[in-house]
Formats: sequence, structure tokens, C-alpha cells
Amino acid sequence: MDRTILHVDLDAFFASVEQRDDPALRGRPVLVGGTGRRGVVAAASYEARAFGCHSAQPSIVARRLCPQAIFVKGRHDVYREVSRQVFDILETYTPLIQPLSIDEAFLDVTGSLRLFGTALDIARDIRTRVRRTTDLTISVGVAPNKFLAKLASELEKPDGLCVIEADLIREILGDRSVRILPGVGPAGERALAKLGVRTLEDLRRTPRDVLRDRLGDYGETLHDRAHGIDDRPVVPDREAKSISHECTFHEDLDDPDLVEGVILDHAQRVATRLRAHERHASTVSLKIRFGDFQTITRARTIDATRRTDHLARTALDLFRTWTRSEGFRPVRLIGVQASGFDHAPQGMLFGIDEDRRQHALDHAADEILRKFGKGAITRGTRARP
Repeated sequence: MDRTILHVDLDAFFASVEQRDDPALRGRPVLVGGTGRRGVVAAASYEARAFGCHSAQPSIVARRLCPQAIFVKGRHDVYREVSRQVFDILETYTPLIQPLSIDEAFLDVTGSLRLFGTALDIARDIRTRVRRTTDLTISVGVAPNKFLAKLASELEKPDGLCVIEADLIREILGDRSVRILPGVGPAGERALAKLGVRTLEDLRRTPRDVLRDRLGDYGETLHDRAHGIDDRPVVPDREAKSISHECTFHEDLDDPDLVEGVILDHAQRVATRLRAHERHASTVSLKIRFGDFQTITRARTIDATRRTDHLARTALDLFRTWTRSEGFRPVRLIGVQASGFDHAPQGMLFGIDEDRRQHALDHAADEILRKFGKGAITRGTRARP
């Protein structure tokens, strides 16, 4: 059955909210994030992006690239409220919504077309309602699958609408650089170049088994994407069999302490979502990808939990065990996943005072994060067991 998938992405979300609420910031390079030595840019306005600034970039680097940038402390309670308004709009079109972050989601509107008209009608309506409700712009991509829908939304940013029809897939993908593929950065581009692959056309001509032999399963995925193939379904949070958080860095992380900091951040995000969905996980997985596309995944079974410290400790131990065995290498992608959902007995979870105290601490942390966002809470990373 042919599918119709939308990818929606609020444009430079955090920075756009700040510019919306403070006229003095409009038209100026705005960076949302911390300014300390270890500060990280959470969002960059399009004016700042013109200087090379981007999210997940160390603030010290962004400051060097754009000395005139205005740093703004994030107001995550405001961002969450705006996000709620946007997702309320999206939910009027389909229950099949897969949030990717606070400002981005996939929608499967295949079953909604008979109610709302064409996919283009739905996309236009979403953009109009979001602008009217929030005074912000949102880019929408429409395509037969998730990969192409995300590509479509990126092609016309900001404030864009792009439709990729099934019969135009090959024409649109054409001879574009492999850099448009998810997870392909400078190091990945060099690794593919060694195989004589620099464009999507090169990738399509390369035998699938060659890519698998050289790049593993990810090689097959790249081959599929070069042909516009992506069978992944849109999975609403409530149906997901796992909860995860991962990010790909613009530049490889070459400091183990920074990697551990990211792992702790991811574990905290995953644990917060576990508690929000009232789930307990019995398996913790750590995913690491390097610049040459090699990916390792390590997993461990634990007693069912939703405690942040349990998830963080397990994920960190998986990382440290790997580095002791294989040695550290610069990291391109980090992911933490919780799965094996279970409804743990209440007595087992909170049978002792320590668990009760940790339960209270975790929920207090969730409330702080809800109000003040990432960066309001920092967990130590230096101690070794």
C-alpha cells in the first residue's frame, strides 16, 4: 500500500521563539544556550547560521565564528507550551504521529486523505494554523516515506513546503552529494570516497554486497536511501517497544569525558520519558557510530527500572567496558535506548527508603527539566567505579 508521510519541523525553533517575543532580536544572530567553557548551542537563528553556527556546537566555537552573536538563556517552559500547541494541531489530522523532538515529527496521513483532501491540502493547512496560533513558521515535507519526507522539508527551509511524488524520486535524488544522507558527515564522506562513491548516483551503481562488506548493515541502508527506499513505519510513542535518544555530531567527539557527558544527558532524557509513559525497562543499550560508519551496539539486562541513576550507570559502564577493551576512538553518533518494558511490582520498586528517595529526586528533576530545560541539572561524569 502506498503511504503518505509528512515531516514537520519548526524553523530554528528556540531561536525563533526568542525573536518572536523580543523584537530587538529580530534580524540579528541569536544563539540559545550556555556561554561557559563547556556551554553548547541549543539553537541558532538563521542569521547566526550564516556565520557557520549550529546546534550542538560548543559555545566557544560559535562565539569565535560570530562575535556579534547574542546569547540567550533558554526558556524551556515557553518552548514546551508552544510545542504542545503545535502537536495539538497535528493530532487533529492523524493519530499516527512520531515525535522526534520538541519541534519535529513524522505524520502518517495515509488514512486521513479521504477526510482532509490531498496531502498538499493537509500540509498547507498545518502551516497556516501553526503560523496563526504561534506566530512561527514550520517547514513541511511530503513524500512516500520518512527519509524522503525529511529530505523534502529540508530542501525548502525555512518556511517551506515541498512534495516529492513517487514518480519523481529518482529525478530529485539525482546526482546529489552523499552528504544529504543521514549520518554522513565529513569522515563518512571520505570513507565513501575511498570506494569511489561521492554522489547518490555512485551509490546506486555500487553493488549492495560491496557496501555491506565494507560498511556493514549501514551500507545496505545507504544503498536503500540512494534509491529512495525506506520501509520504516511511523511509530507513535505509545506503541513503541523502546524509548531512545541519540544525536549525530557535526564534528567527531574526541574527548571521552565529553562522550560520557552526552551519555548521561541521553540517559536522563530516556529515563524522563520512561516515567512520563509509566514504563520500566529491563534492557539498556548503548549505540556508538564512528566517522567511518562502523557502528557498535552494546546492551545489558538489568532489573526493571525507570530510575535515571540506574540507566546512566549502566550506559556509562557499557561505554567504559568498551574503551577498556578496544581503546577510545572519536565518536560521531551516540544513542541510549531502554527496552524490555515491564510493569514492575510497586513493592519491588519502592520497598526501601533509598528507592523512595531516588524516586522523589527523579520526579523533582523531571519537574525542573520541564520548567527550565536541558542544562538546569548537571550530573557528575568524572568519578570511576
